[in-house]
Amino acid sequence: MAGRELRRGRTGGEVVALGAVGCLLLGGLAGCGGSSGAATGGSAAVTVVREAADTLVDAGSSKARTSMEMATGGTRVTIRGEGVYDYRKRLGRLKVLLPQDPSGTSVRRPITELLAPGALFMKNRGAGVPADKWVRVDTRTLSDGNLVTGGVTDPFAAAELLRGTRSATFVGRTELAGAEVRHYRGTADLHEAARAASEANKGPLGAAATGFATAVVPFDVYLDGEGRIRKVRHRFSFMNGEREEPVAVASTTLLYDFGAPADVRLPEPADIYAGRIAEE
Repeated sequence: MAGRELRRGRTGGEVVALGAVGCLLLGGLAGCGGSSGAATGGSAAVTVVREAADTLVDAGSSKARTSMEMATGGTRVTIRGEGVYDYRKRLGRLKVLLPQDPSGTSVRRPITELLAPGALFMKNRGAGVPADKWVRVDTRTLSDGNLVTGGVTDPFAAAELLRGTRSATFVGRTELAGAEVRHYRGTADLHEAARAASEANKGPLGAAATGFATAVVPFDVYLDGEGRIRKVRHRFSFMNGEREEPVAVASTTLLYDFGAPADVRLPEPADIYAGRIAEE
């Protein structure tokens, strides 16, 4: 395995080459061409969806489960994560489970990810990184705004993306994990989301708006009686390195146990790996 220096301040495509989780697993996957799911709806539905991020701040924190699906041909790759998130401090901690090695001969170790404004920290990142060290990625330099690169979508970024909702339809009421929820389907515009987002997410969402194949993001979101997001599913489309066709990614975030403790401590500078990492 050839060593490769970890460089900061690079584009999303170059971070892919260094092995950031989500795009590393793509490894050249072609797009799978998901449907747009675009819908039209009344202004009331649009307003309700746009305000969903504010209700999470009011809730303070929650537990979260994530999944990110990528596909090419008949092969589908899914990355799963589970942890906690503090919506007021914009800090999260997730354990990310990678799929089995394509050869089927080995199981990848879970990666611990810390989400923070402007940064993604990863432990058990991969070959060449000491077990007690963290790899830091400057998310302000990522062309996808870290909506895909880490293998998970930052829960609050997922919510703030909905601030750019351009159309929404109320699909109906259903039950999710024992809670009665309202299902909305629509499309959001990343440019508009960036303008309406908090300071921490303006830059990343703006980068995604220009870095993805399209700034239009279809979504399905499920809100409980208090307007809190219980489930949101986005469908992203972006160009991946040498492939001419866009890659389709479906990112799903489940939020539950609101108010759960979310004590997230970021690594000290001495705990951050500054050497070389090996390409896997």
